[in-house]
Amino acid sequence: QVQLVESGGGLVQSGGSLSLSCAALRITFSLYVLGWYRQAPGKQRELVATIRSSGTTTYADSVKGRFTISRDNVKNTVDLKMNNLKPEDTAVYYCNADPVAEAPRGFREAWGQGTLVTVSS
Repeated sequence: QVQLVESGGGLVQSGGSLSLSCAALRITFSLYVLGWYRQAPGKQRELVATIRSSGTTTYADSVKGRFTISRDNVKNTVDLKMNNLKPEDTAVYYCNADPVAEAPRGFREAWGQGTLVTVSS
């Protein structure tokens, strides 16, 4: 039922910038922590950044100072602005919605289909 749709992936040169966006459909937006994860070929999925409804954020050490996560609680979107991209940032990026502790127990975590970001060296 819940649907997350990512967009904005593509090819960029090392040192360049790229912005990703995720639209959440059929979701009580305020009851979810929104996040971005990424997975490189042959590797496990890892956390990139999260943001709560209040605006509180967390970032992986590898992207601190380079990536910025934001959310629009009116449009039900979450964005990831990526600056100074490096080849090691190459991965499929996934949008994630994780119910907060106070959400109804029937609420479940949701994932987008993923969008590929390729950074050339």
